[in-house]
Order: sequence, then structure tokens, then C-alpha cells
Amino acid sequence: MKKLEGKVAIVTGSDSGIGAAIAIEFAKQGANVTVTYHTDEEGAQKTVAAIEAEGQKAIMLKIDVTLEPQITYLFSKTIETFGTVDILVNNAGIKGASKPVVEMTTEEFDATIKSDLYGPFYTCRSFAQYRKEQGGKGKIINITSIHEDVMAKNTADYNAAKGGLKNFTRTLALELAELQINVNNLGPGMIVTPMNEDILEDKEALKEKASKIPFKRAGYPEDIARLALFLASADSDYVTGSTYFMDGGLMQQMGAEV
Repeated sequence: MKKLEGKVAIVTGSDSGIGAAIAIEFAKQGANVTVTYHTDEEGAQKTVAAIEAEGQKAIMLKIDVTLEPQITYLFSKTIETFGTVDILVNNAGIKGASKPVVEMTTEEFDATIKSDLYGPFYTCRSFAQYRKEQGGKGKIINITSIHEDVMAKNTADYNAAKGGLKNFTRTLALELAELQINVNNLGPGMIVTPMNEDILEDKEALKEKASKIPFKRAGYPEDIARLALFLASADSDYVTGSTYFMDGGLMQQMGAEV
């Protein structure tokens, strides 16, 4: 039997990269999936096609996770279409302003916090409310980053959002434990996705960055998807409030280089 047979998942930002890989992996394991996108409609269509090629059903919704009414619509449409929702993956987000705090505008900081922290708050709250009505059970996976713990210059907005999401997840895990709802973080390291396409186009820069990773390579969305499958399946029924880092040993190497 497939690990997610009969399950329904919402995967935000599943038009490309990590989100698309997770949505497709879930479909391979028997889940029907709601695919969301913000601007890349073509990418979302490709994800839907890949899900359907696995024999599963999918719907595609244009969603801005910073807008609370759109999250209400996301859940109502998913439940209307599939009858339920069992798994939530919060993958949608932005990488931030990429500038020092002294140059960062209030609007830039706010945009990152709204996308990367408020977005998961809205979706987690809707998911928890629905699953409570159903008597509990369910899986929440928040895609954070090694930057929930590891800081870097010029990323204060992104680091603040991911650090906040780490502690939000841990708190929510405590609140939902009596309902047997698992809440965990998945923290990628350097992953080859469209979000870092500027690095991908510079082969020398990519090689230099990969050289700092003990595994000597960047990760791929499919790597993350396999770990997400574990967190979405019954295999992780006794896991909650944790962060699973997938970084090829990068965080350990950072400590060794001090």
C-alpha cells in the first residue's frame, strides 16, 4: 500500500522547486494534492500534469499567502473538491531583501515577514481548526531553512522569519499534541531551485559554494521531497515539534571552520 493512500495534501508554492517536488512525491504515494502558485501559472500547470500522470487528482489555485481571505478560500476549495485535507506543507515564501538592515526599508522587512511567517500562521490556523472539527490527526510540515539557526549578513528579514517559524512550530506542536496532529519543520540547506537561479547561472560561484558542503554538492528538491514524505506519513506519527535539517552536513562544517 502506498504511504499516503487516500490522503489529501495542500502544498503551497508548489509551482516549482521544492514545493513541486513534494507535491509530485506525495502523488506517487497516493495523495491528491492542491497545488498553489503566486505568479508562475505555467509551472503550477506542469505540477498538476505530473500529479495526474501518477494517477492522482489535483487542483491548481492562485494564492497569495499574505492575504488571509485567500487562505480561507484555499481551504474551502480544497475541502469542497476532495472532501477533506490531511496534510499541510507550507513551502511558499520569498528570500528577502538581501541587503543590510541599515539599508532595508520597512516595506521590504514587512513583505518577508508577511510571506514567510504570517503565511504559515494563516494556513496552520485554518488547518488546525478544520482538523479539530474532524476529531484530530493530521500533519503540518513547515519548510524553514538552516537559517532558522544559522545567521548570515544581509538576511535579517529572512532569518527573523525562519527563526520565528521555528518557534511558532514548536509552540503549535505542544498545542496540537492532544489532537495527535504532528507539527514539524523541514530545514533545507543549499538546494538547487529557481529561488537561487542567480547562483545556478554562475557555475564558478556554484562550485565554490558547493565546496564548503561536506557532501561537496548542493541538494535537489527531490531530496527534500523524500524527507517531507516521511513527515507526512504514518512513519512520523511519534514525531512533533522537531526540525529536520537536510544540508549535506553544511551546518556542521560551519562550526568546524570557526
